[in-house]
Amino acid sequence: MPKFLKQIILILLGLVTIGVLGMFFMKQNTKKHSPEETITHTIKDASFSIFYNRPYKKNRKIFGSLVPYNEVWRTGANEATTFTTTKNIMVDGTTLKAGTYTLWTIPNPKSWKVIFNSKKYDWGVHMNGTPKRDPLFDNLIVEVPTQPLLNIVEQFSIYFEDANDFTILYMAWDRTAIAVPIKI
Repeated sequence: MPKFLKQIILILLGLVTIGVLGMFFMKQNTKKHSPEETITHTIKDASFSIFYNRPYKKNRKIFGSLVPYNEVWRTGANEATTFTTTKNIMVDGTTLKAGTYTLWTIPNPKSWKVIFNSKKYDWGVHMNGTPKRDPLFDNLIVEVPTQPLLNIVEQFSIYFEDANDFTILYMAWDRTAIAVPIKI
């Protein structure tokens, strides 16, 4: 093999290595600002889990600014948020089959659209900052009203609570919360 060809291969290999290490460093660095969390919830014979990254408010205006109104949000930071159910469920009266979905939202002042998408994405946004969600894979979209909060929620939070025959999926950040009713 000619010497110049070996040099080109070594340079290309070095650039690929630097690129991979740079992406690894970037992902690790962003995790400090928006740590990962996995929450699980079991009721009857069904289990739910959500994996997401939890950004902080840090004195920023969140909804209508950092998270624009009427635009798709990856619902957290970093990787796309995932929702897994082990059983078929009813989400706000509509059937969602057992499986793993990416969870997207479209926030607005009075309501949010919550989107369960069957495609898996390695990261929540493209390099230009636009969401990676492909609407062709939307399995379910529900719209729920916002609930104003008296106290500020500093770190974006997702959690479950049981209420009568329902499990409620809550999302809260800043002074806004939503509640998504789930029934087995």
